Amino acid sequence: MTLLALLVSSDDSASEILGRILPASGIAVERFSDLATAIDRLHQQRFNALILDFEDPKPAAEVLEQARRLNSGNAPVTVALVAERAIVRDVLSDGAHFVLYKPLSEEKARAGLRAVAALLNRERRRAYRVPVQAPVELTLPDSRKAEGILLDLSETGMDVLTAEPQAPGALFNFRFHLPDGSLEVHAHGQVAWAKPNGQTGVRFLDLDVSVKAQLQAWLQAAAGTLGAGAEETVPHCKLTDLSLGGCYVETDSPFPERALVDLCLRTEAMAVHTEGMVRVTHPGYGMGVEFPSRTPEQRAQVGNLINLLRGCPESMLELSVSPRALTADLSQFEHAPERRDDREVPAAGDLEDPLLELLRHGSTLQQDDFIEELRRQRSGESIAT
Repeated sequence: MTLLALLVSSDDSASEILGRILPASGIAVERFSDLATAIDRLHQQRFNALILDFEDPKPAAEVLEQARRLNSGNAPVTVALVAERAIVRDVLSDGAHFVLYKPLSEEKARAGLRAVAALLNRERRRAYRVPVQAPVELTLPDSRKAEGILLDLSETGMDVLTAEPQAPGALFNFRFHLPDGSLEVHAHGQVAWAKPNGQTGVRFLDLDVSVKAQLQAWLQAAAGTLGAGAEETVPHCKLTDLSLGGCYVETDSPFPERALVDLCLRTEAMAVHTEGMVRVTHPGYGMGVEFPSRTPEQRAQVGNLINLLRGCPESMLELSVSPRALTADLSQFEHAPERRDDREVPAAGDLEDPLLELLRHGSTLQQDDFIEELRRQRSGESIAT
């Protein structure tokens, strides 16, 4: 299935460059310079990505708002073409995920679109459904049990068939075993869509982390795809700052804020992975990533990353970053205070960490101010590593 992007721009030069580069990344593009025609097309066709020229911010914002309305409040992956760097922070705050600076060159466009293509491919694979035939048990809102047949399965939901139709938006518990019996999946779901014949699309709400990982591995094996492919990875990144709470990565193709990413530090002999959420992105320059630290397993991942850095010369290390989801689960990065002797004390993930604090409020700073503070921390040797 080819990915499809809607390009809204009157800039012939930028449109010509994008028209050459996007198809090479597996993304077909439809270009419109007229606002009304672009919005009409948006109502006719579902697009995986929007590329909007913010030379005139008002029509670009209107297309973005229309896309949100058509996608239940969530716009497609959105790339903003921006000529003035001073408005970048506003453009990102208004909902754009990526920024390409104008005037556009082939080199800058190819680099900036690398992360866009990686994220789109990952989102497509997450939504890919594997046909499955297995019994599923539902516990409905009125506590009644309902038996159903699982028709297909993805990382984010399932298609089931029940004797009676379900109500859109309804919440229920579900339980099923994978066909090979290797895993029982038990969680809450919500009806995303429903047909009168009892066929129902269910969105998963609270899969356990370990169950989610096992389900993902099973689906990848069933679909014949193991791990992130080259088209889902941004290689040759540079880790410049690191603490127990987060890191800063220099790359000409950063991922959007709130995205869940996987950092892979590799040597010839081994590879260490750790997940993180992008807290701040600087188009064409880099991104700040916060590490989750709610569980011992998550903290161990960060420890393994630091130990590998300490034990290997920099010339032997290669860092790549791959997307995991457009939006991370914020609950994995927020910590409630712990109580000891009837006193509240900071949770383990909230101990003093200047780099982490900078990452968390980095989206409120202009890029130059953020980088200056990052350099100040380095010179003061205040990063808690």
